[in-house]
Amino acid sequence: MGLSLDNLEQRLQSLIEVHLVNLLPGRKTEDVIAKQLAHAVKSNISEGQPVPNRYIIFVNPKAIDQWNKDPRLLEGLSQILRLIASEANFKFEAPPSLTFSTDPSLGLDEIKISGANQPIEVAETQNMPQNSDGVIADETIPKNAFLIIGGVRVFPLSQPVINIGRRMDNNLVIDDPRVSRYHAQIRAIKGRYVIFDLNSTGGTYVNGQRTNQTVLYPGDVISLAGLPVIFGQDNPPAYTKGSTAPISPVSSERPTATLKPIEKPETDK
Repeated sequence: MGLSLDNLEQRLQSLIEVHLVNLLPGRKTEDVIAKQLAHAVKSNISEGQPVPNRYIIFVNPKAIDQWNKDPRLLEGLSQILRLIASEANFKFEAPPSLTFSTDPSLGLDEIKISGANQPIEVAETQNMPQNSDGVIADETIPKNAFLIIGGVRVFPLSQPVINIGRRMDNNLVIDDPRVSRYHAQIRAIKGRYVIFDLNSTGGTYVNGQRTNQTVLYPGDVISLAGLPVIFGQDNPPAYTKGSTAPISPVSSERPTATLKPIEKPETDK
C-alpha cells in the first residue's frame, strides 16, 4: 500500500533521521524540515496545484556556513523527496532541487522553507503558444546578442528560447562530456536574455557564481560545468542596478546544488 498524505510528515522525518541527521546543524532541525516540506507538498496537492520542485531553506545569516558546509545534505533531501513522491503516488513536474538563503529575522536555531516551481523547463517551452511564424508570443528578442563558446565558436542568439546541452535536439548542441544532456536554457524576457539552469549535473555559473536563473549582460562569463561561454551584445539595453540579479525572488545570489535521483536512470546525464 502506498504512503498516505496523512503520514507524509512522519515518513519524511524518519528518512531524514536515518540518512541525514549527522549532516544537520542544530538540534531537532529534522522535525522542522519534515514538517515544512510536508506542508508544502500537501497544501499544493489539496489545492490542485503542481507540487513544488524548488525549495528555499531560509536560515539565520550567522548559521548559513554551517548549513552550507556539506553538499550531501541538499542532495539527500532531494533524494528523499523523490522517494516520497514514488511512495505517495504524486509527481514533480521537474526534479526537486533545494538551496539555502538567509533571513535575519530568524533565530540561530530557526529555519523556514519556501516552495515554488521551476519557472522554465525544456518540456514547458516546447509547448508554449506560438505565433504564425513559429515564434513564442509576447517575448521581445534582444538584438545582436551572441555567445562565444570555448573562446572559438560564435553562436548568434536570434530566438526567444535557446536550449543548450549535449543532446542533438537542443538549439545549441555542445559535444562536451562536462555538459548535461539538457544543461541550460536562455530565454528572452522583457527585452533581455535570462539564463536558466535545467538541473544540470555540473551546474551553471555566471561570473563565477552558481545560479538557477540570472539576467545576462554583455561581457558576462558563463560556465557550463567548467566550459567557458561569453555572452555578448553589440547594442545592449541600458544597464540596471545588479548586473546579474535574479529575475524573481525565488532565485538568489547564493550557491545552489543540482541534485541526483535516488536511482540512476538508464539515460543518465
